[in-house]
Amino acid sequence: MPRKPRDVTDAELSVLQVLWDRETATTREMTDLLYPEGDVSEYATVKKLLARLEAKNCVARDDSQKVNVFRATVQRDELIGRRLQEVVDSLCDGTWSPLLTQLVNAEGLTRKQQQMLDALIDDLEKRNARRT
Repeated sequence: MPRKPRDVTDAELSVLQVLWDRETATTREMTDLLYPEGDVSEYATVKKLLARLEAKNCVARDDSQKVNVFRATVQRDELIGRRLQEVVDSLCDGTWSPLLTQLVNAEGLTRKQQQMLDALIDDLEKRNARRT
């Protein structure tokens, strides 16, 4: 089983978002996307962020080509789940109800999002019924 990656900073998250969107990218491609008017210092920044993410087991490098190509090894859903669990543990004493209540009562929940939430709850109820 792969080691659980440590949490990532906001700057590292921006690099991961590029990789989640594109699947793979070189350092130059990421620099151009993150810093369109960037120069050598931004390239060095992205290179450093990639090194930190690689050390955290969040990205992998393919160095079989002339230029290194990176891909995310942590999935967006995994990171979301881990961060939400940290919020539940630290702010809600490990109970999900207060967080879910806030999310459901949040302003701007569209009808489609409500329908998706209803479907998730229905699915959860079905899974729980099968277990009993």
